[in-house]
Amino acid sequence: MSNSTAIAAVTMTLRAILTNGITSDPDLNDTTVTLLPPDKARGTSTANQLNLFLYQILRNAAWSNYDMPRQVQPGETGMPPLPLNLWYLVTAFGRDNDAVQPFGHRLMGKAASVLYDHPVLSAEEIKSATTAALPSTDLDRQIERVRITLQPLSLDEISKLWTGFATQYRLSAAYEVAVVLIESGLPVKTPLPVLTRGKADSGIMAQADLRPPVPMLTGIVLPKLQTSARLGEVITLIGDRLDGTNVAVVFMGDPGTSPITIAVPPGADATEKQVRVTIPVDPVNWRVGAYAAKVLVTRPGESQQRETSPMLFSLVASFTIAPTAAASGNITFTLTVTPQVRPSQTAFLLLGSQPPVPADSHSAATGTLTFQAPSVPTGTYRVRLRVDGFDSILFDRTATPPIFDPSQEVKVT
Repeated sequence: MSNSTAIAAVTMTLRAILTNGITSDPDLNDTTVTLLPPDKARGTSTANQLNLFLYQILRNAAWSNYDMPRQVQPGETGMPPLPLNLWYLVTAFGRDNDAVQPFGHRLMGKAASVLYDHPVLSAEEIKSATTAALPSTDLDRQIERVRITLQPLSLDEISKLWTGFATQYRLSAAYEVAVVLIESGLPVKTPLPVLTRGKADSGIMAQADLRPPVPMLTGIVLPKLQTSARLGEVITLIGDRLDGTNVAVVFMGDPGTSPITIAVPPGADATEKQVRVTIPVDPVNWRVGAYAAKVLVTRPGESQQRETSPMLFSLVASFTIAPTAAASGNITFTLTVTPQVRPSQTAFLLLGSQPPVPADSHSAATGTLTFQAPSVPTGTYRVRLRVDGFDSILFDRTATPPIFDPSQEVKVT
């Protein structure tokens, strides 16, 4: 790679190549090669002059984020070099402003011929041109060679370019010089080599099938084809590599609630493909809402307990209602609910398609809710309890066709 003097080294090498090549022609031996901005290049001089102006620097896309060979070893991290493409404008000024002969045209032709014969800047040319003025440069040792390419400019590009120079147009040509790799000043991180790969230096784990090597869950089956679960029901977690020791299921509820861990006995309840667990009837610690379930298991031959990714499901309330028969008008319904409903939760009683009836306020978690239903007309109503947007289960989907749960019915006469 090169240090920060690389751009100056390229410019000086190009000037040396052009000077040596052009002055070798006896008719052009009075030519000077300058490095001035186009609006200041000519000045009062009337001799042959070639001006080399660096007008644009672009990042090289091919070398971006590319580690240099032999600089960064496998496993090491370091800042890649800054890769730059340099754009030069070569402008010819003929002797006596081309009044007698078109020396400007001869200069441009000779310059184009010299650069055509030097498509790559050799290490010797760079070193020869920079030894006196830039002894610290190391562009000559750069692993990637510096190449010179003629770049055609459209009439529109030429017009914009010289308008930006704020001077009259003179015969010129553009060249791209690439690539210059400027080394980063940040240190390379060199970690120690790896001594062992895996247990007993066994290397990576290999297996004869495409199954994941660690326990994982792929689905959850709720009881009776339901879309939600209730306390006391059995849920089945489906996955792979779930057999082992210390099998447990962890349930995680809303943020702020403590996880609930349930140990699962081996055998039919915990096989390689599924784990069955009963949600305990614990109305105090559980609450209606969304839950995530994951399996903890110690695989055969391992000492650490692994955990699967979680599967989501919703826990809804189960209840009994009283009265189940009443006269039409204003009716007070009392529901015995499991699990308990906390004061921060909202609860509504849904009587068929009637407007939702809010629960009476309560200052503590309770398993008894009262609802004041106004002006209930006569009819038979299917009853649901909605807590925080989660509705109780009203259907029995195991029957063919599905039926309504007869215990969740109120008759108003």
